[in-house]
Amino acid sequence: MNLRDAFSGVRNRLVRRTPAASRSTRRPRIEFLARATAACTAVSRGLAILPAILFLSVTAAQTKKDAPPVKQPAGDIRVPLGLLPIQWPADNPYSPEKVELGKLLYFDRRLSADGTVSCASCHHPRFAFTDGQPVSTGIKGQKGGRSAPTVINRAYSLAQFWDGRAATLEAQAIGPMANPIEMGNTHEAIVAKLRSIPGYRARFKQVFGSEDFTIDHAAKAIATFERTVLSGNAPYDRYKAGDKRALTPEQVRGMDIYFNKAKCDQCHEGINFTTNSYHNLGVGTDKPDPDVGRYAVSKNPADWGAFKTPTLREIARTGPYMHDGSLKTLEEVVDYYDKGGIPNKNLDEKMKPLKLTAEEKKALVAFLNALSGEGWREEEPKSFPE
Repeated sequence: MNLRDAFSGVRNRLVRRTPAASRSTRRPRIEFLARATAACTAVSRGLAILPAILFLSVTAAQTKKDAPPVKQPAGDIRVPLGLLPIQWPADNPYSPEKVELGKLLYFDRRLSADGTVSCASCHHPRFAFTDGQPVSTGIKGQKGGRSAPTVINRAYSLAQFWDGRAATLEAQAIGPMANPIEMGNTHEAIVAKLRSIPGYRARFKQVFGSEDFTIDHAAKAIATFERTVLSGNAPYDRYKAGDKRALTPEQVRGMDIYFNKAKCDQCHEGINFTTNSYHNLGVGTDKPDPDVGRYAVSKNPADWGAFKTPTLREIARTGPYMHDGSLKTLEEVVDYYDKGGIPNKNLDEKMKPLKLTAEEKKALVAFLNALSGEGWREEEPKSFPE
């Protein structure tokens, strides 16, 4: 199969899998794949593959022996095995100094109204950049309504939050700052606070060329740091790269179940094990006042009760699971999928009983553990600018 056929197959599979009512949310991706297909045709005429095409390539194409090497941009960070080079936004390019500034801001509790909560309070490295709780806790002990998703591999994400209400990591970074339940501050107060700290003024000037910075500059720094939080070189990646000892026999069986019997890759596919799309799995729909999910943003009835498909990278470390943190273990998650979810008016058509045996469930969980890798561990700064 040549590259053009491969991309055509992916594009057609996306169209078949998406209900007509929700295809509008997938259209940009499908159109992008269409352009990628056309570009791949040009390869046969001697033209180079565009970086954007490489970003959407499947893992198998990356690890094939005859695949061309991916050039690492000058000065960029190195990504672990199994991932692709980060596509930095044109208006927010990478620099080591910006990453360092973003990391300081990410861990600094002074960005919250009462100085008790930082970004890391809900997305801490100790819990694989979550908080290990069903729902997050903000200032004054207030509880949110959803589980904190991991920051890991957000560089490969599209819209942010469980409902996709933030189009970029930059937009996501400033959302919790002004949320009264989370950090409870205002953007104006945060900028004033940061400008009052000489150490921060010097760092912002170094990175952005001026001490007259705004909340958007802070967001760009935080997002740049977050894009460096990566997980790859997992046993699965090493196995795909040719090391057949990287997976245990049980994990190999689990991989077969994942891709063939359970067909988990219908939603969890590609290098980051997610389609970045939204699905109603039935979670929480049996409650008196269920979370409407993506519908609150899109107002599309087809999105009622639908939530963004998360990455499965580091999934063994990011429990509890689902948007409401209602499932404590991976075993509970597999059992939930095996029964086909909770029936409701908008249950995704892919949610059907899997009829897995106890041994198959165990093997599937073993495979999910093989998606734990490296590259994401960070230490909290020992001091902050004064």
